[in-house]
Amino acid sequence: MAANKILIVDDDKNICELLRLYMEKDGYTVALAYDGEEALSRFASEGPDLIILDVMMPKLDGWQVCREIRKKSEVPIIMLTAKGETFDKVLGLELGADDYVVKPFDAKEIVARVKAVLRRTSPAKTEEEVKEVGYDKLTVNMTRYELKVDGRVVDTPPKELELLFHLASNPNRVYTRDQLLDEVWGFEYYGDSRTVDVHVKRLREKLEGVSDQWSLKTVWGVGYKFEVKE
Repeated sequence: MAANKILIVDDDKNICELLRLYMEKDGYTVALAYDGEEALSRFASEGPDLIILDVMMPKLDGWQVCREIRKKSEVPIIMLTAKGETFDKVLGLELGADDYVVKPFDAKEIVARVKAVLRRTSPAKTEEEVKEVGYDKLTVNMTRYELKVDGRVVDTPPKELELLFHLASNPNRVYTRDQLLDEVWGFEYYGDSRTVDVHVKRLREKLEGVSDQWSLKTVWGVGYKFEVKE
């Protein structure tokens, strides 16, 4: 099996070199980019398996790069930032980042995060079976990343789909917001679960009044569940 290719994007060349050394030592192949525009062209030419992406960069910032990449790819993205504000974390998650590391960081920690994210995202690529769950007037297909409501395909961001698929695959099971962050976003997200509420709200707008057989329910004081009538 070929080594995973990591694209490292940071305008600080010292950080790029440090991460490159650690990644190559661990057996990864590495491509580098030093600004947002170069990141997009390297992404297109290199086809990396994972991207480590700095937030504050010239030309295009990390948010813009993440947004552009998510239009065409589900490649895992780990964001690097010197800022630890909740707002940044929530924005990163909503744009589809898979993990988030605050500078200054330990390079060994980043290698561990890379391994964890690749482990989490790789099995899905090798599974041949169709990942689909269906109810009355509702189908969520994770092989095609497609939501069908009442027979029509509804344009839905990847994380909303993953959240709905997770809930609908476990009908009537109540999940706390922290569990959903951990199981859908794949990493513990300390202290701020607004991003779950935002995604549920957007899903509800798409699913309002479609069927009386199921609903996306808030369990007050606990979290959410996909409720199905017995």
